[in-house]
Amino acid sequence: MDKVKAVPATFDMKANAPRIIQQLFEHAGIRLNGDQPWDMQIHDPAFFQKMFTKWELGIGESYMDGDWDCDKLDEFFFRVTGHDLEQTVVGPAKIGFFLEILRQNFFNLQTRGRAFQVGEQHYDIGNDLFESMLDPYMMYSCAYWPRAANLDEAQQHKLELICRKLELKPGERLLDIGCGWGGLARYAAEHYQVTVTGVTISKEQQKLAQERCAGLPVTIELTDYRQLGGQYDKIVSVGMFEHVGAKNYAAYFDVAGKLLTPEGLFLLHTIGNYVTEKKRDVWLDKYIFPNGHLPSAKEITQVLEGRFLIEDWHNFGRDYDLTLMAWWDNFERAWPRLAEKYDQRFYRMWKYFILSSAGFFRSGQGQLWQLVLSKRGRSAPYRSIR
Repeated sequence: MDKVKAVPATFDMKANAPRIIQQLFEHAGIRLNGDQPWDMQIHDPAFFQKMFTKWELGIGESYMDGDWDCDKLDEFFFRVTGHDLEQTVVGPAKIGFFLEILRQNFFNLQTRGRAFQVGEQHYDIGNDLFESMLDPYMMYSCAYWPRAANLDEAQQHKLELICRKLELKPGERLLDIGCGWGGLARYAAEHYQVTVTGVTISKEQQKLAQERCAGLPVTIELTDYRQLGGQYDKIVSVGMFEHVGAKNYAAYFDVAGKLLTPEGLFLLHTIGNYVTEKKRDVWLDKYIFPNGHLPSAKEITQVLEGRFLIEDWHNFGRDYDLTLMAWWDNFERAWPRLAEKYDQRFYRMWKYFILSSAGFFRSGQGQLWQLVLSKRGRSAPYRSIR
């Protein structure tokens, strides 16, 4: 990205906030009140002060407030993240930016006592919302699109891919850490005749997962991964590692190592960041996923050293763009019915979340990784599949 020119010491940044913000966006090819579909349409000048003082939190909250709009919000964020504008902080927001870096780096935001916060705030919003937005298996994670024509097929292909990578065999014990609404547990039990223990930190997820897996050899527990015991032939974790936090990675993999049998396999499916991030997006932390952290490849490999062998590392991050846009289409179609329960501010919050995430993955900053891990002493060779 081109460097933003320094301003004179006598320059009144607050008074000139609109001009400064306009110049920043122009570096990403975004114009204020322009005619391109990714241009911002400013409805209330309060937007400038909110962004100038709170940066990504301000821009997100001002969108929720209706201060601005954009015809193609996903394309807007594709340009913002593609030019790293979120790292170009000016004005009073700089203080908050650095304080947030300190908070997220010096405090463990994902302790056992805080583990259930994300379940209560996000996953317990309402099963009706997620049932309307997701596929029949209710997979709230990246689908696998190479040979799929729609979301339902792409999610089934993802489930099949995971089971094949794990080399599941009838009678094996599978642990699903962060099982969501039980989609993978149900698929594995039905198609591979394994016994599944799924764990979640969401009461609503547990309740629905138990209903959807009724009659199958599936147990759904409401617990934190640090409280698990027993032995499992295979372990899988899909879309949960983002809630673990870098300060807990060692404990997380130590738990997995303790639970996995010597000949077992562990598949980790996680969002990743192409760089080690200084801090989490404050808007996302406040409104969507509290206490989250997206790992970099460096963070993962450092903690895996001496703990697990990496048998396979598969990146299909661009597929998350397709998945998110499919979720948005489903949500938009369902909104007339959902509007009876959720208000317009929620609609704008959810739109901002889904479409900004699509832009994040479209830009290549967001990654999606599947790692297959084993213990060093495993005797059987592993052959990667796609």
